[in-house]
Amino acid sequence: MTSVDDALDLALLRPGDAGYGAELAGFQLGFAQRPAAIVPARSAADVVAAVRYAAAEGLPVGVQATGHGLPGGYEGGLLVSTRRMDRVVVDPEARTVRVQAGVRWRQVVAAAEPYGLAPLNGSAPSVGAVSYTLGGGLGVLAREFGYAADHVRWLELVTADGEPRHVTAGSDPELYWALLGAGQNLGIVTDLEIGLVPVRTLYGGSLAFDGRAVDPAAVLRAYEAWTRTVPDGLTSSFAAVPYPDLPALPPHLRGTYVVSVRVAHTGADGERIVAPLREIGPVFADSLREMPYAESHTIHSDPDFPHTYYGDSAVLRELDVERAGELLRATGPEAGLMCVVQVNHLGGALARPAPNAVPYRDGRFLLRLLTVGERERARAVLDPAFALLAEVALGRSLNFAFGAGDRNTGLYDPETLKRLARVKETYDPENLFRRNYGV
Repeated sequence: MTSVDDALDLALLRPGDAGYGAELAGFQLGFAQRPAAIVPARSAADVVAAVRYAAAEGLPVGVQATGHGLPGGYEGGLLVSTRRMDRVVVDPEARTVRVQAGVRWRQVVAAAEPYGLAPLNGSAPSVGAVSYTLGGGLGVLAREFGYAADHVRWLELVTADGEPRHVTAGSDPELYWALLGAGQNLGIVTDLEIGLVPVRTLYGGSLAFDGRAVDPAAVLRAYEAWTRTVPDGLTSSFAAVPYPDLPALPPHLRGTYVVSVRVAHTGADGERIVAPLREIGPVFADSLREMPYAESHTIHSDPDFPHTYYGDSAVLRELDVERAGELLRATGPEAGLMCVVQVNHLGGALARPAPNAVPYRDGRFLLRLLTVGERERARAVLDPAFALLAEVALGRSLNFAFGAGDRNTGLYDPETLKRLARVKETYDPENLFRRNYGV
């Protein structure tokens, strides 16, 4: 136990201590971290104590809730683990939910469902709600309701001076703006309140095609053309996944190349809207249906177990379908390692201006590439693939820099970056929180 001041004591886990490795473990298994100490925080008071201790000792600070996106830039410093801070409080009258720093989206979905409400969560239920929102938050119903960050009412955080703050758009407009888009570079958010939406059910699921029987590039071309016809309230994505022939996989997936279109829509005309997709070719699997919102995670069926992965993203002004076809060939079954391609349709409510730092709202698509290989081998495949669409790329998405946090360029446009730098200088001039994102 290390005393920080007369009022607060701080429990630290150091390398070699029992529990150090377990506390450090997260969802991402591909990259080793070695902080000098870990604080298993249980409250905002613990976070205050941790930040004050780090500042006094000159230690860089990182924060980890679930370990989906690992913090970077604090090697040899202090890691604050917030997984125990998992309180969720729904206000059904105000249609809001208050979440602590360690809450996962599955908890919020379950808490909101009895009231006919839903959060603007992403596709994976094990992702941390706060960290996801601070990066923007591209959700299952994003084109209808916008980014999760657009719905935040207030945040509570501890800044580099060790002071707890309650931040709203009215009380601290610049800090509020910067937190919602670059929050982990400015302090540790301990709680936030975010709006819920009145959604009980949706029409969703996926249409999957055999990528060896149907040309994946033709499916992508048909998908891109289809997105030009859909209403703003419909959210969708294209995916191409070459599954290895491994005993750990279900027999029906081993050695397959699955190309699919995922859909989520709260309107009553979902089946009519997706009808053109059924004309692409023979369907490998069809899970489209009316479903309770609590089952929305089944649309993407993201892996829910810790594993090694590396990836990155590009926000695209347009989708050059011919170049994208080359990308699919470069990342398909012959690539030499498993590479998942996902293309999210943006626009709709995502294009609306909001008082936050989430950039590139004029993007029409988001390209995400993810591999299960180690970093350098992955880059040998992914870097040339991204280069194919560089001419239509606006930048990268912070939420989808999977293990690529060492590459800070392109996460913000120049004007947003300048404004973030000014906020950083005000609230963290000594750069205690070093996940810099280019700032």
